[in-house]
Amino acid sequence: MIRAVKGTRDLLPPDTAVWNRVEQCAREVFRAYNYHEIRTPILEEEQLFARGVGADTDIVSKEMYAFEDRDGSRLVLRPENTASVIRAYIEHRLDQRPGVQKLYYIGPMFRRERPQKGRYRQFFQIGAEAIGSDSPFVDAEVIEMVSEMLTRTGLSGFTLLINSVGCQNCRPQFVEKLRAALQPIAAQLCTDCQRRAETNPLRVLDCKVPEDQALIGQLPSILDSLCEVCAPHFEHVRTYLTDRGIPFEVKPRLVRGLDYYMRTTFEVTHGDLGAQNSVLGGGRYDGLAESLGSNIHSPGIGFSIGEDRLVMTVAQSEAATLDVFIAHLGEAALRHAGILARDLRREGISVEVAANLKLKRAMELANKAGARYALILGDDEIAAGVYSLKDMKTTEQHRVTREQIFDRIGNRN
Repeated sequence: MIRAVKGTRDLLPPDTAVWNRVEQCAREVFRAYNYHEIRTPILEEEQLFARGVGADTDIVSKEMYAFEDRDGSRLVLRPENTASVIRAYIEHRLDQRPGVQKLYYIGPMFRRERPQKGRYRQFFQIGAEAIGSDSPFVDAEVIEMVSEMLTRTGLSGFTLLINSVGCQNCRPQFVEKLRAALQPIAAQLCTDCQRRAETNPLRVLDCKVPEDQALIGQLPSILDSLCEVCAPHFEHVRTYLTDRGIPFEVKPRLVRGLDYYMRTTFEVTHGDLGAQNSVLGGGRYDGLAESLGSNIHSPGIGFSIGEDRLVMTVAQSEAATLDVFIAHLGEAALRHAGILARDLRREGISVEVAANLKLKRAMELANKAGARYALILGDDEIAAGVYSLKDMKTTEQHRVTREQIFDRIGNRN
């Protein structure tokens, strides 16, 4: 038997109803904040992520699905979508449009990492990018939107962590300070961090190895090295969040795993996910567009939600129910049922018709399907224009006209 590839999975009903509810909540919030959908290709050139995300990041160096195409070009399955969105922003000259460009996406990403709770090799992200402003007000608004989205999906008890990772002016000095602090302890860290201590010391702060955390906790804080622009920027972000009543914790060693972040970074965690407890992450990336070839300074900030993990943690509401199951008695009734089902469906009512089933078996199936009502059609009912409608919860049965069917079922009475 052929099975799904390791690290991938099939999403089946009734779970897909929860996925749809989460995505619908996200779309409603995006609309309220004037964000518009963008859909980028799953295939991209490898250099997009090497230049944008960073060649020394785990994503690029270890996790990307990369291959050589028939023409010799190097392609990848996109491991994240911010670089793709900025590529599209530059390619299609969205920088020529007035105002901040607010874009969102929902779709699959691919990374070859060890499968674990809530993490898969094909995983799904809900994300957004606000491009064209470096204002801390935009940072706070993006974080507010994230908080609103999580709340609407039913998530509670989450923690918002924020930090500033400085800019091209103050971060180099901090990196040198960090490199010096790492020299005497590098040999005690994991193999990856020993390499990062030389090639990209900031990545050490993103280490998830439990045994390394005590030593990492003693390293210098970047908040002590912020410049005269970054320090007030971060202070304003905190002020705007406080104004909105959004609780947060400042985590000085939160750097995220991507090289393009600068100034504001943030993450949301939830205890139900265990050690790998991050639900979403994001941050500001004011130099990303230039690193990908833009001639126009296009500061931006964005985030991505791990939809797989979010779905795991939200309160699972009742699965979407079937509104009405139609059972028929005879061929003429089946034909009539088909027309009635069509008209009900046009009113947004979900309908299942029992084709070629005896009444007893049809009613058993209606019960197993979780139908709210069962509608019984026979020659007598058709001739009289009055049908038998059974409430599957109360077992009460009523004689109703066609108009009453639409009124009763349409209002879910």
